Amino acid sequence: KQWYQRRVAITAGGEHPTQALLDVFTIREEIGTVNGITVTMVGDLKHGRTVHSLARLLTLYNVKLQYVSPPELVMPEEVTEYVRAKNIPQTSYKDLLEAMPTTDVLYVTRIQKERFPSPEAYEKLKDSYLITPETLIKAKPGMIVMHPLPRVNEISVEIDADPRAAYFRQAENGVYIRMALLAMLLGRC
Repeated sequence: KQWYQRRVAITAGGEHPTQALLDVFTIREEIGTVNGITVTMVGDLKHGRTVHSLARLLTLYNVKLQYVSPPELVMPEEVTEYVRAKNIPQTSYKDLLEAMPTTDVLYVTRIQKERFPSPEAYEKLKDSYLITPETLIKAKPGMIVMHPLPRVNEISVEIDADPRAAYFRQAENGVYIRMALLAMLLGRC
């Protein structure tokens, strides 16, 4: 008896592959290249599937990675080891402002309440990094701000009007990237 699946699923276990593809596409569209840039990932790097996938995918390019998080939410060792094995430079910071002057892409993630064992643990870290107009003062003029959305309060709504705010364009790119992937998998292109 022959069995077939009528629905297509794109998965990578605990990763987020389609988000990483649309993120790289957005970087290329916004900056013009993915090579020779510094990507700074901020927030919950421990639990963030988007940053895990993006860090892995970026090893195909000539990039530098910077991680900014509280000590409790650092990038997992299996991700940093993978990146290290690909000879990609990595630097970790606790202070976002230290990383800003060299950042080309600021990739912000939310600190997710559901990832914490108690409300107190979440409350302690939830506002660790807030991106405001003042945060961007030391940023490069051509730097972009990305976020996989939804956001809570980690990026001030005042940033939305800044031309460097790429997260809504990033979300729109996600529609097209995922449509293209589904069309490819269904043999429609």
